[in-house]
Amino acid sequence: MPSASNSDFINVMESRGFIHQCTDSDQLSELSRSEVVTAYNGFDATADSLHVGHLVTIMMLRWMQKTGHRPIVLMGGGTTRVGDPSGKDETRQLLDDESIGKNISKIQITFERFLDFGDGKSSAVLVNNAEWLDTLDYIPFLRDVGRHFTINRMLTMDSVKLRLDREQPLTFLEFNYMILQSYDFVELYKRYGCTLQTGGSDQWGNIVNGVDLGRRMANAELFGLTCPLITTSSGAKMGKTAAGAIWLNSDRVSPYDYFQFWRNTGDSDIGRFLSLFTELPLEEIARLKQLKGGEINEAKKILAYHTTSLLHGEEAAKNAMKTAQATFEGGTLGQDLPKVEVSAKDIGAGISIVDLLSKSDLCQSKGEARRLVKGGGAKLNDSRINDDSRMLLEQDFTNGEAKLSAGKKRHAVIVLT
Repeated sequence: MPSASNSDFINVMESRGFIHQCTDSDQLSELSRSEVVTAYNGFDATADSLHVGHLVTIMMLRWMQKTGHRPIVLMGGGTTRVGDPSGKDETRQLLDDESIGKNISKIQITFERFLDFGDGKSSAVLVNNAEWLDTLDYIPFLRDVGRHFTINRMLTMDSVKLRLDREQPLTFLEFNYMILQSYDFVELYKRYGCTLQTGGSDQWGNIVNGVDLGRRMANAELFGLTCPLITTSSGAKMGKTAAGAIWLNSDRVSPYDYFQFWRNTGDSDIGRFLSLFTELPLEEIARLKQLKGGEINEAKKILAYHTTSLLHGEEAAKNAMKTAQATFEGGTLGQDLPKVEVSAKDIGAGISIVDLLSKSDLCQSKGEARRLVKGGGAKLNDSRINDDSRMLLEQDFTNGEAKLSAGKKRHAVIVLT
């Protein structure tokens, strides 16, 4: 329940399940009740899209803005060139500056969906840490910043300790990441008055180092707030599926597939995901959590609609819902299903079903497609495919379309052109 002694921001964070750890929640609550707090979350540009695993920290920034505070999106144009070892078993592939720049420009689209950028007191700001990291002189940086870090303490950080415990290489480059992230916090404090860093719980050590560095270098009172790393009730990492990561950019994962990801949420995860990933009132979420049996599917549709609407807009969410209803309830082919075009001149001898399963992204490879067929999970026009040498033939089409399925919930339309 919300507390009268807490600020609106802290009440939202607590009541909706965002808080895992906080350096000083009482003091942060007092500060956020008396003034506009500037907070940042960092995102490295290792791909041209973020994925669902990033969504909880994006929602934290969104709620910060909705409760009157200023969010900073820090793009890691500099730190991406180093690679964050947190939670990683191996060194990331290093990207060149051009690739990082292209990734940042595409990732920015996502933040424009969730945050309002402008000139107001609580308007969001997008910053690239390459602005200061790219101009650092090595020896002065070691002298002015590196002296505040001890190897003893750095070796106790989970991002380092886990890699060493597994006897997996940790490069000197990656070892420096926590120093650079700490320095980011100090720079953002100096440039923007930023006093709060948010992040996933795997970032706690890096965040605490930044709080400490701010005190040492600038006599600043800084705060850290982490959210839990989100897993499903089965223990699976959030956003990871058999088909791969659930990306946030629509050219990676269509609005329909994004809708279906949320529609397929496990029953026991519904309440938690509604709290974290939608803006529905908690009273409504409490009602939806109580639904049982077939009624729980209505809660899943509501979750899917609101999450898709936040990311892709209401029209896309409505279209995705219509497609899902047509496909699963109406027995027809919805308009937003993924489509693969095949030429009439190529259909004469037939086209390999295995090839089409891979080409339609229902499977990640031909090997996976063959395993799907052998396991009985592949269907053509709702009939099981029993032979991985099965060919798609002209007689399989109705009005120029054929339906290809992987399991009960993933479908594509093969269109004859």
